[in-house]
Amino acid sequence: MTFSWTPHRFSGGALALDVANSVVLRFDPMQRIDRYADAKTMDSFAEAANVHCAERDRTGRLAPVAAARRRAFIDLREAIDGHFRAEASREGTPELLAALLEAIADTLRHSGASSGALDAATAHSALRLAVNAEPDRLKICPNCGWLFLDKSRNRSRTWCDMAICGNRAKASRHYYRHREETGP
Repeated sequence: MTFSWTPHRFSGGALALDVANSVVLRFDPMQRIDRYADAKTMDSFAEAANVHCAERDRTGRLAPVAAARRRAFIDLREAIDGHFRAEASREGTPELLAALLEAIADTLRHSGASSGALDAATAHSALRLAVNAEPDRLKICPNCGWLFLDKSRNRSRTWCDMAICGNRAKASRHYYRHREETGP
């Protein structure tokens, strides 16, 4: 099956969150899809991030993760998801923060001259998020479970992407409301 990275896949508001969101239906073992399970799809993420990522002006031109660093990149992704998901749920722990900082340090230590690589840029993004944390802006989409930054003025954003998840939620509510009115 072919897959393309669309603008919706970059609705997290930060590169680190977009990377964490590369696992679709993360908590459903029967339907879970890891977009990085395929090396070509992982490599194509860097190119798509150059076009769609909210932080593309900060990251410069991103290159794919080196083959030898793919496992460490997945570890970084999981540490990002673990820490920021807990923070969004107001359940953060020092252990999750320590795991994130260790993954960031490992990535930056080994990125060396390849600072334009996706893994180094992701580590920098995660570090910016951790340092400049505004917990009330970090949210979890109730439809898909993705992490996103609520950059709205009044901090009222509900879905990662109104055009996708917001419409699905509204259509679902309409369907069930109509079904109750008309009967089965």
